[in-house]
Amino acid sequence: MRILRIHRTTQTDIAYPVLWYGGLMPGTPAPALRRDAAINRERLLDAASELFAQRGLDVTLNDIAHHAGVGVATAYRRFANKEEVIDALFEKRLQDVAAVARDALDDPDAWHGLVTFLERSLEMQFGDRGLTQIMNSPSLGNARVADARDRIAPLIEALVERAKQAGAVRPDLDQTDLVFVQLGLSAIIDSSRAVEPDLYRRYLGIFLDGIRTKPRTFTDLAVPALSANQTHTAMTRRRRAANRE
Repeated sequence: MRILRIHRTTQTDIAYPVLWYGGLMPGTPAPALRRDAAINRERLLDAASELFAQRGLDVTLNDIAHHAGVGVATAYRRFANKEEVIDALFEKRLQDVAAVARDALDDPDAWHGLVTFLERSLEMQFGDRGLTQIMNSPSLGNARVADARDRIAPLIEALVERAKQAGAVRPDLDQTDLVFVQLGLSAIIDSSRAVEPDLYRRYLGIFLDGIRTKPRTFTDLAVPALSANQTHTAMTRRRRAANRE
């Protein structure tokens, strides 16, 4: 049974990064799977995420089945085509991020909740190298992405507003500021992973010091700055990979 999704008209022009979309899609819930079927479905999704990160979206459902160690017929019982796999992975990531945002809102300390959300969402992105490939897939469609945005945006706005009311962050901070910081840190994750995996944490610390009101001390940065040679290696990674091809 396919889940019915309802598109809502939005008035926002900003395309939020994937990690800030979330929430359950409305419609009829899918029937519960048997335990073995549910396990196979998760194996297929994990395999797809790994293959998308390694080889892009050109892989087939047969490739995914072989990588997961399940039969091709089993794969097609769970997903009619690769596009359904992409949509299922997208939905899974959305629900994970929505849960992180709700947990952050339950934190009695507004500042700690905001920091925890940023740290955990970035950790999720760091650990999911196939996420960029999934987000760039045209099979998702603009309506699918916009609908998801509408459901997570209020959670992020609530985190920011709560921190502002508590006097924890500068009063002119906006949720859209976090969007662009997320975008910048995503680029750092992508370019520096092989040189210094924790480099994005350094710049997250600098950003947090910049939005906090009257910090008692500066945040201890996770790692030292890269050397000039390391920076060059990170910034030219894609060029070198293209030359090898």
